[in-house]
Amino acid sequence: MSIKTDIGFTTQDQIFVRGRNLSEDILGKMDFIDMIYFTATGQEPSAPLRAMMNAIIVTATDHGLTPSAIAARMTILGAPESLQGAVAAGLLGAGNHFLGTMQNAAQFAQDHIGSLTLESPDAEVAAQARSVVKSYRAAKRILPGMGHPIHIHGDPRTPRLRQIARDNGFDGKHWRFMCAVEQAAKDEYGRLLPMNAAGAVGASVSDMGLAPIWARAFALIGRSAGLLAHLMDEAAKPLGQKIWDLILAQDDSAQLAGLAPRN
Repeated sequence: MSIKTDIGFTTQDQIFVRGRNLSEDILGKMDFIDMIYFTATGQEPSAPLRAMMNAIIVTATDHGLTPSAIAARMTILGAPESLQGAVAAGLLGAGNHFLGTMQNAAQFAQDHIGSLTLESPDAEVAAQARSVVKSYRAAKRILPGMGHPIHIHGDPRTPRLRQIARDNGFDGKHWRFMCAVEQAAKDEYGRLLPMNAAGAVGASVSDMGLAPIWARAFALIGRSAGLLAHLMDEAAKPLGQKIWDLILAQDDSAQLAGLAPRN
């Protein structure tokens, strides 16, 4: 019995990835974005695909002291020897509320676009969007890719991502649909629920012809770099202990357990 994968294998003298010699055919010839796509699909990305992937990964890299960054900092506080554990801790929270929302938005766009095409009349796109928004409101479901707790007047990343999508030929039917959903949500709820970065990534990934899971994959890759930055910053300018002190100072249960709050 033999067990093998098409992704790669190693001999005594060489390493091969997708049938190519790593040392001779890949190193110095492919960048990281190329390698991500090549390793996963066996094909090199086109220039437009590479540019869009790069933009999405950069978008997901960091947003400040988010739950994933806090989780990573708190983990390194308890296990300063475990860089990989701290990064993993931050990534483990990439679910339906944080980071994973990009996959949710892509799934939403692909599931509800119906028979719409890039050439569909505006009225048809608007009608489809209204129908979806009304059904989500009736079911009391959150619209994936819409709304932001801080950027209430519009996510600054969204128009830039759409421009990059347009420049690379990925401003297609899914972008049209998601923009129509934004307008339909505004009409339905009586207030702006701006398309956020997750919605922009979801639309882009869908118009790139990729499965929704790619959106989460790009988010994880980008956030890994962001978490590493937070951990390096934690070593230079620690915040983990301050976060823990703040919890102790405000948590009655901690005081009941005999843990005196620190000033």
